[in-house]
Amino acid sequence: MKKRFKFVLCMASLLLATSVLAAVSRDDAAAAAQKKTNGARVMSAEKFIEGDKAVWRVKVLTSSGEVRTVFVDEASGAVH
Repeated sequence: MKKRFKFVLCMASLLLATSVLAAVSRDDAAAAAQKKTNGARVMSAEKFIEGDKAVWRVKVLTSSGEVRTVFVDEASGAVH
């Protein structure tokens, strides 16, 4: 019984830590980019390292047919 409780507690801690590390998911980044570009269609979302930060690079297709690139900070969700 005690071992099972420790195991469950350990697993819960790991799940919590994982969700804190990845503050902004791919879907969250795509939604933020779509909002920033007035509902443009998301074509792709890729995560990469820019300096010392993890950043989502989201490519969108605007209603006028223009391809734009939006950057979303993975930790803060800030859109550039």
